[in-house]
Amino acid sequence: MIDVVLGVGSNKSWNGMDSLCLLKRACEALNGLLSEFLISSVYRTKPMYLENQDDFYNMAVRGKIDDVYSPFDLLEKIHVIESCLGRNRELEVRNGPRSVDIDIEFFGNQTVDTKTLQIPHPRHKERAFVLVPLLEILKENADFIKREDFSSYLEKIGSGGVEKFLSARDFIDRSEERRV
Repeated sequence: MIDVVLGVGSNKSWNGMDSLCLLKRACEALNGLLSEFLISSVYRTKPMYLENQDDFYNMAVRGKIDDVYSPFDLLEKIHVIESCLGRNRELEVRNGPRSVDIDIEFFGNQTVDTKTLQIPHPRHKERAFVLVPLLEILKENADFIKREDFSSYLEKIGSGGVEKFLSARDFIDRSEERRV
């Protein structure tokens, strides 16, 4: 089994579902792929790069994937999940609004550097919206990455307006309430 860390975000409703509902659906789909599934709280974040858009709701997900999967296999599965939740890469503006965005931050200790996939994610060190939820779900002595590195990155860039919106427990409870 390979440890995987993903960043998940949304700032655009789709098909009658708001960003929180879309995040929940994405987590449900990812939970089907990953074992030992763990989610962070949901954080509200001001957009980066392209600022004239709604705030994002971001979270981190950690789990284990069967070692028969390559990073490219996981990316393919992620693209299917995103597409099923309204993301159309051909029509979107780079760094613009999106119903769901799932980034592979880490895939075990593997490094990938191709045009279609880079692992570790090349901008994780500059993104408080990745680092804050990531630090929440990493154990103090995470085995495949060094937690203290992420703390030092966050100290350098600051929290960047990342605010906890919903705890992981409240996110799960809220989602369960909507099903009743």
